[in-house]
Amino acid sequence: MGERCCAAVVRVLVLQAAWVLSGGQVRYSVPEEAKAGTVVGRLAQDLGLEAGEAEARRLRLVAPGRRASVEVSGASGALVVSSRLDREELCGKSAPCALRLEVLLERPLRVFHVQLEVTDINDNAPVFPAARKNLSIAESSVPGSRFPLEGASDADIGANAQLTYTLSPSEHFSLDLQKSNERNIVPELVLTKSLDRETIPVHRLVLTATDGGRPSLSGTMELVISVLDANDNAPQFNQSVYKVQILESAEVGTLVTRVNATDPDLGSNSKVTYIATSFIPPSGKDVISINPNTGEIRLTAALDFEEVSIFDFRIEATDQGTPPLSGHCNVELQVVDVNDNAPEVWVTSLSVPVPEDASLGTVVALLSVSDRDSGENGRVRCWVWPASPFGLEATFAGSYSLVLREALDRERVSEYEVEVRAEDGGAPALRASRGLRVPVSDVNDNAPLFAQAVYTVLARENNAAGAELARLWARDPDEAANGRVSYSVWDGGVGGAAGSSSGVSGWRPASSYVSVDAESGRLWALQPLDYEELQVLQFEVRAVDAGEPPLSGNATVQLFVLDENDNAPALLPPAGSAAEAGGAAAAAEAALALAGAGSESGTLWAWAAWGAPAGQVVAKIRAVDADSGYNAWLRYELWEPRGKGPFRVGLYSGEVSTARALDEADGPRQRLLIVVRDHGEPARSATATLSVSLLEAAEAALAAGSSSSLSAVSRSAAGVELGAGAASAATNVWLVVAICAVSSLFLLAVVLYAASRWAPRAAVLSGPGPTTLVCASEVGSWSYSQRHSRSLCVADGAAKSDLMVFSPNFPPPPPAPAAKDTQPEPSALLDTVLLLGKLRPRRLRAVSV
Repeated sequence: MGERCCAAVVRVLVLQAAWVLSGGQVRYSVPEEAKAGTVVGRLAQDLGLEAGEAEARRLRLVAPGRRASVEVSGASGALVVSSRLDREELCGKSAPCALRLEVLLERPLRVFHVQLEVTDINDNAPVFPAARKNLSIAESSVPGSRFPLEGASDADIGANAQLTYTLSPSEHFSLDLQKSNERNIVPELVLTKSLDRETIPVHRLVLTATDGGRPSLSGTMELVISVLDANDNAPQFNQSVYKVQILESAEVGTLVTRVNATDPDLGSNSKVTYIATSFIPPSGKDVISINPNTGEIRLTAALDFEEVSIFDFRIEATDQGTPPLSGHCNVELQVVDVNDNAPEVWVTSLSVPVPEDASLGTVVALLSVSDRDSGENGRVRCWVWPASPFGLEATFAGSYSLVLREALDRERVSEYEVEVRAEDGGAPALRASRGLRVPVSDVNDNAPLFAQAVYTVLARENNAAGAELARLWARDPDEAANGRVSYSVWDGGVGGAAGSSSGVSGWRPASSYVSVDAESGRLWALQPLDYEELQVLQFEVRAVDAGEPPLSGNATVQLFVLDENDNAPALLPPAGSAAEAGGAAAAAEAALALAGAGSESGTLWAWAAWGAPAGQVVAKIRAVDADSGYNAWLRYELWEPRGKGPFRVGLYSGEVSTARALDEADGPRQRLLIVVRDHGEPARSATATLSVSLLEAAEAALAAGSSSSLSAVSRSAAGVELGAGAASAATNVWLVVAICAVSSLFLLAVVLYAASRWAPRAAVLSGPGPTTLVCASEVGSWSYSQRHSRSLCVADGAAKSDLMVFSPNFPPPPPAPAAKDTQPEPSALLDTVLLLGKLRPRRLRAVSV
């Protein structure tokens, strides 16, 4: 048992050594005419494959450019004969007859080279050009005269084509064999005894040609020899062998050479005619012709070096004597190769599509390149065009692999048109090409990318639930599932802050306000939005593809809620009242209480002295609007009494002042109905009733003094400023305070403006319209384009002011026309930087996710 194992190991080692020494090539030999099914060799075993592996890995044979007469048995992996093998048909006279085959093995893809030598058997008998040969020999011929005969040809090679000749018995003739060159043996008929035409006019002999095969085969030709009279000089050539070279590209009719024979006889016995005989190979008689009179040899057909490279034939010159005599010479015509065959490129295997993440060196295709020419004309150079991302690697003589040289990107190039080009070394060089289409398959290597990193969305408050706010779109250049994107609102574990006018705040996720359609990216509202509750909502939308593993991208959405005029103006308690003393929260609650009571408010009271001059302020109406911008910019109108009454109301300040000097004719009391309107569309309003008591100057002063003593509890229960002297003094004090405040605020505005110009800018909200500044004060609220000026809005304190910048998609409505005798136009107000008042404006409330 141990000896058997050792023997098996030795056989494996010997096989591997033989494989290495042979350069990785398997060689087999098979005799021609082997029967179909004959096993040539155990190919799978010689390639080192296990039992059954040949069929599993699809071991198969590739023979480019010709019909293969052998095949690989799928079950056993043996190389067997599949059809008739005829060495003469495959290789002609070439020796040895070796067929180069390629064997492909998949999983992984490998190529092996097999050389199959078809050995010759003696299956062809010698053949003479003709079954009968007529000879004419003058009876004056002396013994020893020689007459060349046409030899036989044998399609076999080697010993099977080595011919010997025998002649049937004759007392006048014998046979002598001469070598015309190193390849051919020419039989010659030798006259051994003088002829006597009168005794034997015709001699009939049989020439037999026998080859050297085992068993040997033979062929015969009958020689009919006619004995002629008296022409005792035969034509003689000036050289016995003519060696000529001609290009295979020579055209039909080209002069090959000219032979010349002379005859010393006179008259018709010296006139010579030429014929060409004994062509080897026999196809030569169709290629050349000789002029019988001049001896010029010309081409009659095209030459092909790849089929026949040498033609051997004999020229016979015959005189016209009686009997005619002839002379002979040999012509060796060598065909010179020219570069007339372009290279041939064959694709033996193609593995497509190629994944875009394929590694460098991946084999895409196997190719075979050949050129039928010889020498430099048959030496082929190959390359790939375009040069990237593929390249060629030579694996064996005439075999190449198309491999990946650079990384692929399907999103940049989804398919390559590759051209394999081949060029031989001839002059001029010939080229050939083979086109390959190499598609690239997709992998999920690109994350979805939004068209914008930040989306700015403007939405009006009180929108309907389910209303579309915007459409988001993310692009994924991958294809199929790798490029199919789904959208979702990503809270990321962070809630949103919702502010309210009452100062109460809570945290709510963005997904409670908005939702996004997973397929279309349509952003829509889950509930109506309230500007007074929420001004800004910032959140992220995530786009995820369906690849493996999935990739995602994010975009930030900044949702700005635009104010609608959905709140009517609300009257504030009189200045210095208990509500004001209780702080801003109490004032706001009082304002809400007044607003909730309806458009009609309670009656306000004020005092004025008879004889008070025109322009004296007797009261001030204060109101606030929960909206913002133009919707919160208030104006005051005197509704009753109409016409030329004793009082008037400041259009934007709400101050009630005398329109003229008061007298007793105006009565003891004046009832004024004042309407407060905002600038929204449509406008909303509220009314205030002011009762002004007209007193004597002393009584008015006493009322003013009483009002001053009670100012700690309630400053002017009706929100008025009384008395001629006291009111003027109070007005002067407030003017001084206002001037100081203006100067301070102006300096503060300049500092802030300089800081905003030179400090790093924060993120800017983008939008289609110009940036707009929104301001609020006791005289109302308005918007002004930053394109024209830069304004600062200041109220009672820095902590109470609000400043909001946004970009609406619509221009602000123009303010309603104001009375000529009231406050300045909005443009004039915007050119100033001072806004006075005791109104506590609302702060900007935002939700950030």
